[in-house]
Amino acid sequence: MIKKYSSLLVMSFWILSCDNKNVFDASGTFEATEVIISSEANGKLMEFDTREGQTMKAGQFVGYVDSLQLYLHKEQLFANVKAILVTKPDINKQIAAKEQEISNQEEEKRRTENLVSANAAPGKQLDDINEQLKVLQKELAAEQSSFSTTVKGIQQQSKPVDFEKRQIEDQLKKCKIINPITGTVLAKYAEQGEITAIGKPLYRIADLSVLTLRAYITNGQLSQVKVGQMIKIFIDNGNKTYKELPGIIAWVSDKAEFTPKTIQTKEERANLVYAIKIDVKNDGYLKIGMYGEVKFN
Repeated sequence: MIKKYSSLLVMSFWILSCDNKNVFDASGTFEATEVIISSEANGKLMEFDTREGQTMKAGQFVGYVDSLQLYLHKEQLFANVKAILVTKPDINKQIAAKEQEISNQEEEKRRTENLVSANAAPGKQLDDINEQLKVLQKELAAEQSSFSTTVKGIQQQSKPVDFEKRQIEDQLKKCKIINPITGTVLAKYAEQGEITAIGKPLYRIADLSVLTLRAYITNGQLSQVKVGQMIKIFIDNGNKTYKELPGIIAWVSDKAEFTPKTIQTKEERANLVYAIKIDVKNDGYLKIGMYGEVKFN
């Protein structure tokens, strides 16, 4: 009798175990979009304040790379620009004497015109003054053109230096390590005091507030899902129990693929499956790589 009850108990457990495989419609693993933050400058890490597991905000200052040489180069460029611009002539001052000479000649012209009108001076005297006035005006125009050309040449000389200065300022900005996204530091690849280089990874970060469960479904299940649909996600809670979480289908693949070896679907014999992504709000217990089960209804 004892053997009979024992056999029944084992058979019941086996049946329940087999049924549990079909409780869920799909399964998959949680993932997140990970971003590797790399150095944008060469030099020594003078400050690098971050640690694995730290939550950081977008735009947060993390540290900086030694920028002394760049700063000195920038100051040198400022001095070069000043040295070039100091040679630029003051056009107004340079032509002031010629303008005064023209003004005096115009005053002389007015007096001569009065004398000629009163028959107190010959007309040729007025003609000579007019000719001399034309010469002075042409000389003024020539001086203005010459000085203007000189100023433009000096300005053109300073432009390459200005562009180089802007390049240095951009490099100085890149010496600052600014965190680009809000998330949690997953790994740290460098330490303060080390020498880094452009493109060398510093740390890896991901937004863990919402994780994505990548699961696979069969062709027959496609009619049960759509983007934006609310579904139930289950994670192993220990002692053969599951913790239920709400999820939203964010993406459904439009192409079939062969069943991944690490994924079990509702129909294990199906050769082709469709990938889906489900956004699940993380309550702190979800981890990247953790398995999750999916139930549509």
